[in-house]
Amino acid sequence: MKTKPPMILIVDDNPKNIQVAASTIQEKGYQMAFATNGPDALETIQSDTFDLILLDIMMPDMDGYDVCKKLKSDPKTIDIPVIFLTAKTEPESIVKGFETGAVDYICKPFNTSELLARVNTHLELKQARDKLKEINASKDKFFSIIAHDLKGAFNGLLGVTDILKDYGDTMDTDKIIHYSHDLNDTIKNTYQLFENLLQWARMQKETIDYQPIKINVYNVISGIVVLYRQKAEQKKINLTFSAAEDLQIFADSQMFQTIMRNLVSNALKFTYEDGSIHIDAKKKKKNIIISVSDTGRGIKKKNIPGLFDIASKTKEMGTAGETGTGLGLILCREFIEKNFGKIWVESKENKGSCFYLSLPTP
Repeated sequence: MKTKPPMILIVDDNPKNIQVAASTIQEKGYQMAFATNGPDALETIQSDTFDLILLDIMMPDMDGYDVCKKLKSDPKTIDIPVIFLTAKTEPESIVKGFETGAVDYICKPFNTSELLARVNTHLELKQARDKLKEINASKDKFFSIIAHDLKGAFNGLLGVTDILKDYGDTMDTDKIIHYSHDLNDTIKNTYQLFENLLQWARMQKETIDYQPIKINVYNVISGIVVLYRQKAEQKKINLTFSAAEDLQIFADSQMFQTIMRNLVSNALKFTYEDGSIHIDAKKKKKNIIISVSDTGRGIKKKNIPGLFDIASKTKEMGTAGETGTGLGLILCREFIEKNFGKIWVESKENKGSCFYLSLPTP
């Protein structure tokens, strides 16, 4: 995806000064907007998203200091870096500029190379700060998901073990087997939670090994079907697949298997009894397209755009009350991107979903 170039607002009551500054930074391909007074600048800022502001101090009606104070008092604009570009060179003027919230101060007449260097530096710093805020928001969301899921998993384990501890000696064999199956399912779900948690954390640290090899798609999918056949039978779901035996992709084997496990597990979770799940793989040009389709609950249209994004992750119980790890699809997206592939979904509420993967051939 092509990145949108940074947007810079130049504010000066002298159009010639605006022209000089604009011609200097234009060569970097930055987008620009202009204002010749404080009120116009504040109005312009509300109509677009700006990454940096070059602001003159000496302007009629509202000077640059007042404009900067307004910007720093508004939560929407407080993080936009402001560079004062002015002829006021007295130390007290410079200090006042920093006190109002500016990040830098360039005196007129300015050196064009210096202006460009400072603009580039502060744009890079803002980009780094924005990225850090995004990471922190994801981290907070991540810990919220994990705390909720771990609590749910252990509550389930404690509930079953408490029943067996308190009433096991009076239960008949069928009851004990029933609770043993519940215990086994809960342990498997908890294990998958920890597995996804570990792999996601390693991805964030960039310590996970990426070792692409030729992978026989048929063999992996048939193994996944065997792995989940018992779970499918428990919910009376028909789990099938079709793929040519010679189909190959070039990807990391562990990552690919993790992706397929999560997609099939998800499909089982959200498909009703007597439903069906079908896995298909076909070659299309230089890629293999793999689909996992189900006749399940489907996904609300409003939830689809944020389906693979931890920042907007929404969780729902499965059709039989199964809990979700909250990380499966996020992990799928990150592993797919690591393997130079794509993932997308088509879904209709109460009709079912189909997840698609596109991965390169050797």
